[in-house]
This record gives sequence, structure tokens and C-alpha cells, in this order.
Amino acid sequence: MQNRLIKKTGDEVSPLGFGAMRLPLKNGKIDRDKARQQIYYAIDNGINFIDTAYLYGDSEKFLGEVLQGEYKDKVKICTKLPSINVRKYEDMEYFLNEQLKRLQRDCIDYYLIHSVDLKTVNRLLKKGLIKFLNKAKSEGKIKYVGFSYHGVKEEFDLLIDGYDWDVVMVQYNYFDENVQAGIEGIEYAASKGMGIFVMEPLKGGILAGKMPKDAEEIFKKADPNKTTAQWALQWVLNNRNVSCVFSGMNSIEQIDDNIAIANETTPMSMSFEELETIELVKRVMKNSLRINCSTCGYCMPCPRDVNIPECLKIYNEKYLFEHKGLFNESFMDYYQYVGGIMGKAGNAGLCNVVASA
Repeated sequence: MQNRLIKKTGDEVSPLGFGAMRLPLKNGKIDRDKARQQIYYAIDNGINFIDTAYLYGDSEKFLGEVLQGEYKDKVKICTKLPSINVRKYEDMEYFLNEQLKRLQRDCIDYYLIHSVDLKTVNRLLKKGLIKFLNKAKSEGKIKYVGFSYHGVKEEFDLLIDGYDWDVVMVQYNYFDENVQAGIEGIEYAASKGMGIFVMEPLKGGILAGKMPKDAEEIFKKADPNKTTAQWALQWVLNNRNVSCVFSGMNSIEQIDDNIAIANETTPMSMSFEELETIELVKRVMKNSLRINCSTCGYCMPCPRDVNIPECLKIYNEKYLFEHKGLFNESFMDYYQYVGGIMGKAGNAGLCNVVASA
């Protein structure tokens, strides 16, 4: 892969990063043998950047265990302060120190404020956020700082201008080109020399694997050998302002596929015909997708125990794949996965049950 330069930091990072939010599981916990194999394989094949967070379960601790010896110096780590859990200044220092212990590092390469909008940042400013960041940098506990954004487009520039940030992480894919920061926000941050990290390039899997029949036909006509995931990843990597795309890969096959696209895609390399193909597919998707949800899970936990992402995913699939009839595929999935048949109930009806109690 041809590494990309982050102007503000001088680091050259692989355009494809390893997202450690969805590592392979075994009995509800990280499958350490399988995950270790995948991470080492990714590093050995050119990936030099890994993204995690305090809130990603056991991810930080696991990475601290496996990224030792020769592998410790081969990768840069990006992790995040759990903004939702910060109640006072001391909390920020506690979380950072705990993360350093988990990761078994003296310094974190890239430290982001997790899942923020303008309201969240204003709350953290009152708790001493700027003092915390400046102190952590001066003490050598973190090198570079940024935030992962989950707000509206109108507030993004205000946050960019509010501090001397080094990087920002945004949701960006061909379906959500104008969601949250949007393409204009990415261009503005890049104009300041900031690194641009991308999350949800496949929109939680919606843009990979099975797609509506009309969309699949458009892709197959354009290139029968390219997968839907490859189309989506190529589109993001085509943006010259994108520094690194974090993909939650959990199989060697996925790693190989994504690395192949990262190897082939340089900034501004997609043809007009390829970009036109993406636009046609986007129109099909917009006509079928009822709720614009990436199943990221940031709406969880629900106080009424509704499995919101799964409910919305199944609802969308009913219209994306035209499941018809009383006992259609979506109907069965709903009762199997959130109805309580296969485990704890998480159906949308729980909202009304609790509300009326």
C-alpha cells in the first residue's frame, strides 16, 4: 500500500487501518487466537494503524497483550476518551491512565474524544478538557489529539476551529456523503492540514454483501469481478483528503480483499464511469432504504432494552430485499433475533410496554 501523509503530524499511515471494534468472538468474548492471527497478518501485509476505544469491550487490553516485541513498533494506535462517562476533570485523567495500562504503552499515538457533537464538547470544556489535553501532551502521554464526530454538519466547522486539533474521525461512505461532517467538512479539516480518519466506510455492512437486486445488477454490469464491499471502499479511498479508512475486518479473506483495494486505489484514481456507477447504485439504495441507520450502536444501551440497531436493520432489509407475505424472511428474523425466541427480547414493542406501565 502507498502510505498517506498526515500534514500536521508528519506521520505516514497506511490508507487502510484495522478497526478493532468488531474483533472475532468466541462464547461472547474476543477469540484471542483468531484475532491475534488476523492482526499479525494485517500488519505483515502493510497495515500500520489500529483503531480502538475505551468502550470497545476488552479491545484495548487485548491489543496491549498482542502488540508486543516487533509488532509494538510496527503500528500506531488510535484510541478514544469515553466522553459519555466523564463527569469531572479527574475522570479524564483516570481514563487516560487506565488506557495506557491496558495498551501497555507509555504514550498513545492518536487520542480522540469519542463520539462528540457541539453540546458534548461544550460540556467537556466546562470540565477542563483543554487543560487535560495540553497537560497530557506536555507529559508525553499522548502525541496527537482529535475527536470522532457524531453531530450535524452546521456545527462541525465550529469544533474544528475551537482547538488546535491534529486529526478528526468522521462517518463517510458513498451513501452518507453529506451526513454529519459531510464532504465540505472533510475538505475544511483537510485545508488545515488535519488527518482525516474514516469510520463506517461500509455503513455497518449495508454497502457490502447482499444488496437490492437492481443495485447488484448495476455493479455486475460495470465489473462482474468486483464485490460490493470493494466498490464502497474504493470510493472512500478515492478521496484525496482521506488519510486512513478503518475497517472492522474479522476474517483473513476480508483483510485480503480490503488490502487489494487499498493497493489498487490511489487518490482521484476512479474513472468517471466508475463514479457514475456508484451514483446509480446510490439512487437505488435511497429509494429502498427507509431509515438511514449504520447499526453503529451508539444509540445503545436503550433504557427499555430495545435492540435498536437490530430492529432498524431488519426493518430496512424488509424493503431493501422486498420481503413480502406474512411469514417473510424479515418477519422470521425479527422474532428470532429480537422477539425473545433465541434469547433476551429486544423488540420495539418493549418501548410501549414500559411506557404504559
